[in-house]
Amino acid sequence: MFSVGTIPGGTPQSPEPGAASASFPSLAPVSGRGEAEEEEDNEQEPAEIYLCALWTSGYLGIAYYDTSDSTIHFMPDAPDHESLKLLQRVLDEINPRSVVTSAKQDENMTRFLGKLASQEHREPKRPEIVFLPSVDFGLEISKQRLLAGNYSFIPDSMTTTEKILFLSSIIPFDCLLTVRALGGLLKFLGRRRIGVELEDYNVSVPILGFKKFVLTHLVSIDQDTYSVLQIFKSESHPSVYKVASGLKEGLSLFGILNRCHCKWGQKLLRLWFTRPTHDLGELNSRLDVIQFFLLPQNLDMAQMLHRLLGHIKNVPLILKRMKLSHTKVSDWQVLYKTVYSALGLRDACRSLPQSIQLFQDIAQEFSDDLHHIASLIGKVVDFEGSLAENRFTVLPNIDPEIDEKKRRLMGLPSFLTEVARKELENLDSRIPSCSVIYIPLIGFLLCIPRLPFMVEASDFEIEGLDFMFLSEEKLHYRSARTKELDALLGDLHCDIRDQETLLMYQLQCQVLARAAVLTRVLDLASRLDVLLALASAARDYGYSRPRYSPQLLGVRILNGRHPLMELCARTFVPNSAECGGDKGRIKVITGPNSSGKSIYLKQVGLITFMALVGSFVPAEEAEIGAVDAIFTRIHSCESISLGLSTFMIDLNQVAKAVNNATKQSLVLIDEFGKGTNTVDGLALLAAVLRHWLALGPMCPHIFVATNFLSLVQLQLLPQGPLVQYLGLAKGFRAGSREIDDTLSPCISFKTMETCEDGDDLVFFYQVCEGIANASHASYTAAQAGLPGNLIARGKEVSDLIRSGKPIKPVKELLKEKQMENCQTLVDKFLKLDLEDPNLDLDIFMSQEVLPAATGIL
Repeated sequence: MFSVGTIPGGTPQSPEPGAASASFPSLAPVSGRGEAEEEEDNEQEPAEIYLCALWTSGYLGIAYYDTSDSTIHFMPDAPDHESLKLLQRVLDEINPRSVVTSAKQDENMTRFLGKLASQEHREPKRPEIVFLPSVDFGLEISKQRLLAGNYSFIPDSMTTTEKILFLSSIIPFDCLLTVRALGGLLKFLGRRRIGVELEDYNVSVPILGFKKFVLTHLVSIDQDTYSVLQIFKSESHPSVYKVASGLKEGLSLFGILNRCHCKWGQKLLRLWFTRPTHDLGELNSRLDVIQFFLLPQNLDMAQMLHRLLGHIKNVPLILKRMKLSHTKVSDWQVLYKTVYSALGLRDACRSLPQSIQLFQDIAQEFSDDLHHIASLIGKVVDFEGSLAENRFTVLPNIDPEIDEKKRRLMGLPSFLTEVARKELENLDSRIPSCSVIYIPLIGFLLCIPRLPFMVEASDFEIEGLDFMFLSEEKLHYRSARTKELDALLGDLHCDIRDQETLLMYQLQCQVLARAAVLTRVLDLASRLDVLLALASAARDYGYSRPRYSPQLLGVRILNGRHPLMELCARTFVPNSAECGGDKGRIKVITGPNSSGKSIYLKQVGLITFMALVGSFVPAEEAEIGAVDAIFTRIHSCESISLGLSTFMIDLNQVAKAVNNATKQSLVLIDEFGKGTNTVDGLALLAAVLRHWLALGPMCPHIFVATNFLSLVQLQLLPQGPLVQYLGLAKGFRAGSREIDDTLSPCISFKTMETCEDGDDLVFFYQVCEGIANASHASYTAAQAGLPGNLIARGKEVSDLIRSGKPIKPVKELLKEKQMENCQTLVDKFLKLDLEDPNLDLDIFMSQEVLPAATGIL
């Protein structure tokens, strides 16, 4: 099921019908109380919010308790940058009194909480930071704490299994960080005893419900939706070297749209996919950039910008190394290319229309600080020398003292050769050669080869020389001249390194002082990279710009296409979709397998999703109303890890939509009831739809694809303007438009055009008016390769059931069964031992012969 709903203004969803928490009757006033007591009761205490937050590996899990309604609100795992901007938005929106987290936290989270606690002028006040032991946030213990909770909205009559199913329809147990945050929050509430401080310890903190929390303008999408719509799809890497751990993006929406040229662009695109928005200003600003680059005259500019973006590298990592003084030689090269590429982006954007906000931001915010950074690096860093020596070196004419020492160092080899020649004149004539070498931190040494007579340590002693050590059959000594060299030249290498390191530190300080502009470069460059990638995909695949209309209650799509299926099929037939207003809120799609029902549902969902990301969409026209939540229940959805059967998974996923969908939700249901008894599945599907219909104007927009033709034939849904029947695979004659006159004229019937060609059924995949009156199961079975006699028998049984006649077994099969029964009975008679005194023939006849005779006759 797919649903799109409205959650007002970033606050938790209001307790409308079908909300995720139960409603409770208010207590009647007690007679005999004074006016003062009633006035005191009317003065509500200010609401307090206690927030629990966890951040791990780039993902954020949040849960908080609101004392105003004694409800726990949670936000499913969401990606958040190291700067924790999403967490900051949550704090600004709910203003918690306390922030609870694990004592074992990431450095970024610790730094963020430290800044939060030090904000003296924060309004209305700084939150209290509470650290709990990390064991309180364990995954399994958190699950057990959630399932074992004493919740007043769960009937006592529920069994443990039923309670698990109920809670799993509300709480996303597949979001591990959120589950851990919920567990930690429950532990904190139990320790603080919020609201029950003066009560007995057997009175627990009241929890009247769980609600999903969505920030302002963000669209809530669960993991099932990402899976069944193939928005993301990871698969094993084909390389044999990465087969164990390597993953790559498979055929998915993200995979075909990800044409980003820098790593941070890819990250931002994934972030946009995980945080769709209905902020019209933000969406239209993205579309303006895409539309500009789709103009033919701007193609060359787009390609040039993409090339520049390829040089934008991991600036935050470089800045982090600079702060730790761990900068590598390659970091300076990468930073130099990044800054000069950013300057190229600035110059290019200054020539583009400044009416587009992104171009204006890049032109203005890529300040002269970038040129200053690039100029400093270019004038100071000797890239060739740094690579040769594998350390930071500076260019000539930067520091006269360093230049002088380098000149002396360059002339040192010939000078040391002359010193060694003079030393050899004063040595024993048996010594054939010597050399003078320099070792950092030790100094200058006279090096002599070890002679055959130098066996013992005492043989190493030479008059006028101080023996230092033996290495590689060479003796090293200090002489008067080497000591003079130490005094004259000192640690020349170390001095040069120290002075160049000091210059590198000063250069780092200059760069870090302008780190803000580098961070802004990364933000704007990655945004430009994403929009260029979306423009490239829109150009290649023929996408068009969607429109947004807050007044439109639903979606309107003209000749939409499935963005993935059209790449795999030789031909693809586009179809339109419209819901909301006078077009009805519930549409029931019937027809056989392979007729296009699932593709049609996913097509509507993907087009809506792409519009909420700010991408062009595969349709001639698309108009999207207010949308802020997406849910799905489609048969290809992966199972959740609660050990539930197929049908229980169906119920669980539908329950999520029932609990969270609102009047602006778009719900897609496909093959609901699969895996259970036909009557039970039909009844539950009808009950779910009738529940939504009973909401009247609050009913979500629903597309239902089902093989339960009885839902239409028996008219199990109440007739009215909210209901339309769309049949995919009609059972009428080709070109027929016959409509059942007994149904309400408010109901519209549509189907996919089909044609019967002998025993074949040809699908045209084109929506037209009509209604299906048969499932064509026999044709689908034949296409699947089932034997012809089995298909014929299936038709026969189906006709008997439809006509209400009894089903009789096939004569040939019946005769064969009779012979088997006869043979079995004969075998039993032959095994009888008539001489056995314990044999009772009466019992044998009544228990063995007579029952077998019934099957034979």
